[in-house]
Amino acid sequence: MTLCTDNRRNILENEKVHAALLEYAQAGVARGVALGRYVIMPDHIHLFVQGSHNFDLGVWVRELKRVVAAAVSGGRARAHTAEAAAATTLWQRGFFDHVIRNTESYSQKWDYV
Repeated sequence: MTLCTDNRRNILENEKVHAALLEYAQAGVARGVALGRYVIMPDHIHLFVQGSHNFDLGVWVRELKRVVAAAVSGGRARAHTAEAAAATTLWQRGFFDHVIRNTESYSQKWDYV
């Protein structure tokens, strides 16, 4: 899957973001979620993730975005008004995902990334 920053801002390529992603991935193991390969670029993140049969990708992505946004902002609390939240939005809405069906497809997608 791919997650992009709002207006493609170059703010993700730093150690705090990497640490937040790894911590989030470790917490997911207990819930049956595995993070595979990933690449953090300045304005987007490519990652491979696999979940159990009841895995909700949308919920997982929403929480990942929240965790990474907190790392970027230094852990500051979210804005309390819709206007303030819109002014400090880190992420583009949604995400791009593609279901990988076999090893060949995984390899092809990783080569692309």
